Amino acid sequence: MSKDSDNSTLPMPAAMFYILFSLADGDKHGYAIMQETLKLSEGSFRMGPATLYTNVQRLLGADLIKEVAGQGSGEAEARRRYYRLGKQGKAALELELQRMRKVLRRAQSLPLALKIT
Repeated sequence: MSKDSDNSTLPMPAAMFYILFSLADGDKHGYAIMQETLKLSEGSFRMGPATLYTNVQRLLGADLIKEVAGQGSGEAEARRRYYRLGKQGKAALELELQRMRKVLRRAQSLPLALKIT
């Protein structure tokens, strides 16, 4: 996602946003990403394994996240794949957050019948 892209004013797909958002505070494996997504969305966005890993592959392909070695020891930990937010992923997340802030400011400035507070 680049600033020059026509898509910079379009919302990022929710699954991609929550994956990037969940990795903002550190490396995580797939299940931890799904749990963090649930927490960050206050339970309003549930992501199953198929959605998670389809989007993880897209984000890896776009160089927004990177696969990194696991932090734990043991056979189970060795099999887990951990992901880290990459430089471009941080930039894409920040652009999406800026877009959201801008939309919210516009909505709050409108004399709407349903005033947003």
